[in-house]
Amino acid sequence: MVKKCAAKKISKKSINTFNKSILHHVKYTLGKQPEQSTPHDIFFAAASACHDQMIDRLLETEEYYSSKGAKRLYYLSMEFLIGRSLHNNLSNLGLYEVCKEAVASLGQNMDDLLEHEHDPALGNGGLGRLAACFLDSLASLDMPGYGYGILYEYGLFQQTFTNGYQREKPDHWMAHNSPWLVPRLDQSCIVPIYGHVEHGLDFDGGYNPMWLDWQVLIGVPYDFPIVGYGGKTVNYLRLFAAYSSNDFDMDIFNEGDYIRAVQQKIQSETVSKVLYPTDEKLEGKELRLIQEYFLVACSIRDIVRQHKKRYDTMDNFADKVALQLNDTHPALTVAELMRVLVDEEGYDWDHAWQTTRQVCAYTNHTLLPEALERWPVALVERVLPRHMQIIYEINHQFLQEVKEKWPGDASKTAVLSIIEEGAERQVRMANLAIIGSHSVNGVAAVHSELVKTSLVPDFYALWPEKFNNKTNGITQRRWLLQSNPGLAGLINETIGDAWITDLDRLRELEKFAGDPAFQQRFMEIKRANKERLGRLIYDTTRITVSPDSMFDVQAKRMHEYKRQLLNVLHIINDYQALIEDGQEPPVAKTYVFAGKAAPGYYLAKLIIKLINNMGMVINNDPRVKDLIKVVLQPDYKVSVAEKLIPAAELSEQISTAGYEASGTGNMKFALNGALTIGTLDGANIEIAEDVGADNIYIFGLTVDEVHALYAAGHRPWDLYNNNSTIHRILDGLNGDLFCPTEPGLFKPLFDRLLKGGDHFLLLADLESYLVAQNQASIDYQQSPADWACRAILNVARMGKFSSDRTIKQYAEEIWGIERH
Repeated sequence: MVKKCAAKKISKKSINTFNKSILHHVKYTLGKQPEQSTPHDIFFAAASACHDQMIDRLLETEEYYSSKGAKRLYYLSMEFLIGRSLHNNLSNLGLYEVCKEAVASLGQNMDDLLEHEHDPALGNGGLGRLAACFLDSLASLDMPGYGYGILYEYGLFQQTFTNGYQREKPDHWMAHNSPWLVPRLDQSCIVPIYGHVEHGLDFDGGYNPMWLDWQVLIGVPYDFPIVGYGGKTVNYLRLFAAYSSNDFDMDIFNEGDYIRAVQQKIQSETVSKVLYPTDEKLEGKELRLIQEYFLVACSIRDIVRQHKKRYDTMDNFADKVALQLNDTHPALTVAELMRVLVDEEGYDWDHAWQTTRQVCAYTNHTLLPEALERWPVALVERVLPRHMQIIYEINHQFLQEVKEKWPGDASKTAVLSIIEEGAERQVRMANLAIIGSHSVNGVAAVHSELVKTSLVPDFYALWPEKFNNKTNGITQRRWLLQSNPGLAGLINETIGDAWITDLDRLRELEKFAGDPAFQQRFMEIKRANKERLGRLIYDTTRITVSPDSMFDVQAKRMHEYKRQLLNVLHIINDYQALIEDGQEPPVAKTYVFAGKAAPGYYLAKLIIKLINNMGMVINNDPRVKDLIKVVLQPDYKVSVAEKLIPAAELSEQISTAGYEASGTGNMKFALNGALTIGTLDGANIEIAEDVGADNIYIFGLTVDEVHALYAAGHRPWDLYNNNSTIHRILDGLNGDLFCPTEPGLFKPLFDRLLKGGDHFLLLADLESYLVAQNQASIDYQQSPADWACRAILNVARMGKFSSDRTIKQYAEEIWGIERH
């Protein structure tokens, strides 16, 4: 049965009750009189009032699951980019309008109040946002599914720009006191690291290894309630903070060396300070390995504790528990679960291994070999000696299976082994995850096929039944209902609100796509969203953009394969054509970029500098007459995306074919009425199939053509020497056009494309991209009604890309969990 939106009429009793709850928290949670409270105080009190209702339903949900003996899913991920929660929680509880009226009675505007919430810095990009969408869908589908992660104190970093260069500042979001976190101090767990293994025997003469002399971290769990749409089900995201086992060594303290006394405490608590500490040096590698093990150890300890409390046995563990490993970061789950089952629960190896493989499943998110984690064997042996021993044994038994399948083929053994031989032996975490799981899935049809045929073809040959596809999805509650209320309201008025829990119902919009009255209202909403984004851009960059221009948006992590530089080359071409040839672009365009570069990623940071410099030059050139505007929106995060995505009209999804696993930004933009310009990569292929070839701009080489070009040998110099347009664009990049005070600044990018071989094939795709861009601009300018129709059809045909569909497939085909 479809759940309905909150009732249209709100009773005064409901408003008064919520108002009293807000005032209660102002007084008893914040210790203030109402007249002393600030807008932030009212926000916090309103969130606390909402939280009260979530906790009631959280406890009811848990009691109900336990009464049913429900099998549970635990989703282990290093990232959960959940975004601001007050709006989302109120909406899912059906209390948004109630709260809006209640805070209005206290003299506060709801929209302004929502801006007082800080984004939890618990993720970086698509990986973490996908995990957040999955949690929303699990709760909205009334399924027992929980997230497990780390409570980062600082998260990734806050991005600022100084003279166009990216600067990283600490993002101390925890300093703002989240109203959502519930500490579970009584459920803290011990995490051992370091030490050594002694090889003993048990009473029966069997091998009994003992891990001794370890140091201890303490993992303290905090729960972040996740409310499903309709408010019936509230699950949780459990996040662990790292603490030292002792405040400090009293002997050292008594000697007067206070700093040395607290050193271990400081080092221990560093584990949950920052997301993805740099691993360029050994110390960083060690911290990152410990961080990943901390997540795994806390999660397994907590899951086992809860299971034994419910059932008082581990014999039914595989029947009641499913573990999903979100990428390779939690791959140590395989070794940790084996350690717990063998060392602590007393299971024999074969029984423990059967249980581990039945419980664990692995999602691959990348085709980049360098992104498949490897850890030096020596480092793992030092930090996790017992786990390294277990990994050796897993590998030994697995390689026996390989030798039976391919007798005498040493090359298969070398490729498939968990241990990569070389000058420095490495532990291949992807291999460990594949071997220790019953399911391996990719996240888009083309990606899953490439996993089987290109990334790990020998594993596929060994276990074809393990491999499957689960195309990613997004939650329409966050990415349409909440972030685009104007469009959501129009849809509700036109076809009803069933789409909120069944996104396929958007198909009913198709019959209105050609209706001039509907088109007009649709485009009025798009313009209002553009004006809203324009205000944000001005507030953060002091750049004025016109809502009359076409908004062309590329928002994603800065990386060479995502090809922000290809977009830049196109803008250079338009600028050169305008100022050198007097050729105006078909339509005035505002190019909006957003995304962070990893602190140590030199070329990505140089591209950021180039975009900012381009903006300074082009935006202030009177010859341009505002026909081209370039903006790099700083500090991209969920709350920024919620304003940026609804305003976009052209969505840049231009990665090199075969490199983007799926993408979810492409889905969010299309759901909000942007037309995609993109390559046949990741989920773009499936989006093109569903929205129709006439409603998307596809360009560039296919995956097969990319591989063929690599095999034949890409010759970027030939393109530079023989194509006058490409030659002029690259000369503009290489010259001082965008760096007059820093001559030669962007030569490394020029060299990367030509001397570096143009690995991501920007120049090979550039001409096709220029044609597609020009056509999109002409269509937008000359056929606004047709553009509106195509944008509406994009919205109407995005039903497949709901995370609800994705989760249903995971639940049925991998996890074996049910709706309750």
